[in-house]
Amino acid sequence: MADSYYKPEDLKKFGKIGELGADHLAKKFFSYYGEVFKEGALSEREKSLIALAVSHAVHCPYCIDAYTVDSLEKGADEDMIAEAIHVASAIKGGATLVHGVQAMNKVKEISM
Repeated sequence: MADSYYKPEDLKKFGKIGELGADHLAKKFFSYYGEVFKEGALSEREKSLIALAVSHAVHCPYCIDAYTVDSLEKGADEDMIAEAIHVASAIKGGATLVHGVQAMNKVKEISM
């Protein structure tokens, strides 16, 4: 089996991304990130499931791993996780289809 570009152990290095440079920006990002995921109008579990859905939509294997675990730790079950993934799929698919309107408009423009 070929090595994957994405290595699960690299996820543990994310918190040290500031070592690359611009540490002040990394610190601001992680401060913001931490605030976003605190309990608010949405529960921490709901936020984790949203993050999991977005992770699938943006195709981030690190995020998928992290937010699958986080969702489970925050009390989500397999059905909740599956539904979150289907929501991401529906939105991503719908966004792809609705952009087809641009193609339809171009076909009509050229055909006229």
